[in-house]
Amino acid sequence: MNESNSITALKGIGDKTAKLYEKLNIRQIGDLIRYYPARFELFEDPVPISEAKEGTTCTVAGTVFGRIQVSAGRKLQVTTLHLKDITGTLKVIWFRMPFLRNTLNRGGLLILRGRVVRRRQGLVMEHPEIYYPAEKYTRKLHTMQPVYHLTNGLTNNAVIKAVRQALEYADDRQDILPAALVLRHGFLPYGEAVFRMHFPENKEEFIEARRRFVYEEFLVFILALRRNRQEENRAGNHFCFQEQPEIDRFIRDLPYDLTSAQSRVWDEIRRDMQGDYVMSRLVQGDVGSGKTILAFLALFFAGLNGCQGAMMAPTEVLARQHYANLISMLEEYHIPLEAELLTGSMTAAQKRKARARIESGEASIVIGTHALIQETVHYHSLALVITDEQHRFGVRQREALAGKGSLPHILVMSATPIARSLTIILYGDLDISIVDEMPANRLPIKNCVVDTGYREKAYSFMKRQIAEGRQCYVICPMVEESESMEAENVTDYAQMLSEEMGGGICVGCLHGKMKQQEKDEIMDAFGRNEIQILVSTTVIEVGIDVPNATVIMIENSERFGLAQLHQLRGRVGRGKYQSYCIFMTASNSDETKERLDILNHSNDGFFIAEEDLRLRGPGDLFGIRQSGVLDFHIADVFQDAAILKEASADASGLLEEDPRLEFPEHEKLRRYIDGKLRQIMLESTL
Repeated sequence: MNESNSITALKGIGDKTAKLYEKLNIRQIGDLIRYYPARFELFEDPVPISEAKEGTTCTVAGTVFGRIQVSAGRKLQVTTLHLKDITGTLKVIWFRMPFLRNTLNRGGLLILRGRVVRRRQGLVMEHPEIYYPAEKYTRKLHTMQPVYHLTNGLTNNAVIKAVRQALEYADDRQDILPAALVLRHGFLPYGEAVFRMHFPENKEEFIEARRRFVYEEFLVFILALRRNRQEENRAGNHFCFQEQPEIDRFIRDLPYDLTSAQSRVWDEIRRDMQGDYVMSRLVQGDVGSGKTILAFLALFFAGLNGCQGAMMAPTEVLARQHYANLISMLEEYHIPLEAELLTGSMTAAQKRKARARIESGEASIVIGTHALIQETVHYHSLALVITDEQHRFGVRQREALAGKGSLPHILVMSATPIARSLTIILYGDLDISIVDEMPANRLPIKNCVVDTGYREKAYSFMKRQIAEGRQCYVICPMVEESESMEAENVTDYAQMLSEEMGGGICVGCLHGKMKQQEKDEIMDAFGRNEIQILVSTTVIEVGIDVPNATVIMIENSERFGLAQLHQLRGRVGRGKYQSYCIFMTASNSDETKERLDILNHSNDGFFIAEEDLRLRGPGDLFGIRQSGVLDFHIADVFQDAAILKEASADASGLLEEDPRLEFPEHEKLRRYIDGKLRQIMLESTL
């Protein structure tokens, strides 16, 4: 048996369980071996209750003080107890676990491990793990336990058992890295490295193993980009685009002037679309720099030249928002084009109608989500595909689109602040345009970094803004790697905030467990100012545009990466009113203060990215990695910038020596890259 065998070859995994693993893209033993933990639980000695700190996950030990109570609420039963030791008492709550009243009320030492948050009544430990009797915790003391992303029906313990079995078949012969590179960088042998990725004895072992696979992930990514660039050999432009007076008239009629940066980038896009070769361009611009109008101009240009343009958004909320704005512009400026929306949540009848208009060419502009590139969608004359950085298309994916027409122009829009020193490496297959100027009418956002003692003042400030007719966001981080916990955290916070704000102020909530229709309804209500405060997770991070929102308060801001915080901050400051961002932190560490101080004093995403790059060392490798930058599983382009540069240099050397990776020592690496690209191409058409 080897890594290519089905996971059903492992003990305890039948066809039914295999279908659960398939939801996680785990089909073969090798997939399971490379399904690395999302994070680790470090089981350290319990802390005295008096030392439990807000915003941290910790372990406490004590006895139950008083009665265990279960609330009588219909929707959400809450079990509450008070844990006591010689230093103090801590309130503890669980959601939907009323049976704990009987199982825990037996006396004896109780050990709990969970996240401590501040509520109106003080510090509370929410939904902790229970170790009773206490010996259960003692057996884990001073160990690192892997925690995996799960799907309903799979437990963490089940995955751990399956991974332990799978690792028995991790063979050094499966290593895709050429031996010369392993030796040059002093990497661990493959089999030892994958074992330590899952079950390290200590932090140092994990860091050493992780370094190897971060390098591998970057190397595969960069080689795929550069090989594609070679194979593409600048595909010819099959479209004959002429200048369109309607475009110049539209730009003149806008109620504002394009910035010089927008004008420069629009000229680059227009020249590409009229040039000898198919466009492959990245437009990178800070939050609020005006990239969307450039995307619309490109769509108009394709449509007025008798072709079709498609714009793919990462979420349905954003797709609908783009569509509404586009329709408004077409009508207001009398542009003779028809547009269509296509998303996954539309009814079968709505999809049929939309697909018919797309196939006939009646719709020149198509806005949607990934539904745009499903096999059932046929285009009349697709000439332009606009995506964001979450939907990167290489040549292989464009081949999937080529079946829908001639090879289209590709425009990738990115609002993620990436240090300029890394952009060339990450986007090596694209020409790059940078919108490095903000519109003149944008007021700079006023920032403040405060501790949790400021929360009441923050609420009062939000009330004053609402009294003036404005709206607010409050962002909560996920409590655990669980959608249900995320939902409960946001729902609970929204309920508490509604009580705090009093009547007349409507508080809504948004989280990942909601159905798409619910999300759309909440965002529509917020857009109409029927909801004054929206409590949300980072689901609102990408592109949501509510010009009337002027305050965003980010709870536990120390738990987010700087790039993500900057993206979140970009949800305000989008209208004519002065806007404010409040970074609430529970951490007193000097490192946190230095990082957040960068955001406090700058709204420049590129400067923030450079500073983030400067500050990051090995960092916290045991929690959630920086999000919002491409789709790496374990690598982080900020934290691992030095490894990224090493991988980039090695990729250049490999391709110079062996352009098609045909040498025997490169065969496994080439096959792995080709397999990954085929998988991406297949997924892009499903």
